[in-house]
Amino acid sequence: MNKRFLDFRSDTVTKPTAGMLDAMMNAKVGDDVFGEDETVHALETKLASTFNMEAGLFCPSGTMTNQIAIKCFTQPMDEVICDQTAHVYRYEIGGIAFHSGASVRLLHGERGILTPELIEPEINEDNIHYPSSSLVVLENTVNKGGGSCYTLSQIAPIHHLCNIKGLKLHLDGARIFNALMATGDHAGEYGKYFDGISVCLSKGLGAPVGSVLLGSKQMIHKARKIRKAFGGGMRQAGFLAAAGIYALDHHVTRLKNDHAHAQALANALASAKYVKSVMPVETNIVIFEVEKGSAEKIVYQLKEKGLYCNTTSASTIRLVTHLDLSAEMIDQAIEIILHLS
Repeated sequence: MNKRFLDFRSDTVTKPTAGMLDAMMNAKVGDDVFGEDETVHALETKLASTFNMEAGLFCPSGTMTNQIAIKCFTQPMDEVICDQTAHVYRYEIGGIAFHSGASVRLLHGERGILTPELIEPEINEDNIHYPSSSLVVLENTVNKGGGSCYTLSQIAPIHHLCNIKGLKLHLDGARIFNALMATGDHAGEYGKYFDGISVCLSKGLGAPVGSVLLGSKQMIHKARKIRKAFGGGMRQAGFLAAAGIYALDHHVTRLKNDHAHAQALANALASAKYVKSVMPVETNIVIFEVEKGSAEKIVYQLKEKGLYCNTTSASTIRLVTHLDLSAEMIDQAIEIILHLS
């Protein structure tokens, strides 16, 4: 990346660091479909231990881990409850219907954050006309919510509700470590509340690919078969798993830098004449609404100045900070933001 190309489109655009590449090249590998790749096993065990879960399953993407979990926790004609902004609903191409034959009950949380009060009235009674409510899915952090995040104190009562109503609870942890850095909560506490957790490694953590699904040994045994049916069985995947291990060892605490950078961008945007409002910044995502006209036009103008970002609607734009953006680059971006005509 050079001075004229500041890429804020997503934290998925990061490239492996020199240390990560070295770890990948020196990984001990085997055939993971045969259960013989020790680096994959080490990654799965490491994350399961981190989140106090029994077992893990390494997959190519967070979409796959989410869809496997939903298939594990539902039957055809069941219903999944989630926020209307949820990634599992908006950005996984109808996978819930395609893979699991389940319907979706969409809720409207504040910046994507659900509460027991929102969920409970939407749990179906046992009635021949209704799908069976079987699963609640939370997202942490909430992409469409501008990186808003749940605290454990918000998650606990949702878990309690699911427990007494007989529903499973899954976490799309696309940016779970961003949430942990923002809230100060401990990852090990999550195992108390969730039946499944998807942990993405290829966003803020900077790995080139991969997510790990966490759950009970029984659930992961089932998930492994579903992964195979989805075409997600990988062979010498330890080269990729090594990148994940390196990211967990070296790139977690530095996420606070990304959060600070996002806040600096938000502060600059708040004073820009073409900006109507900026969502509160909690982690590494900044979403702002343009004052008038088209968001696409502002994105084009920013791109012409060397700052790449994306629209999230006709009137809103998203910037995402990540490890490939230095403090100097953030300063350059702020100059572009402030002097855009």
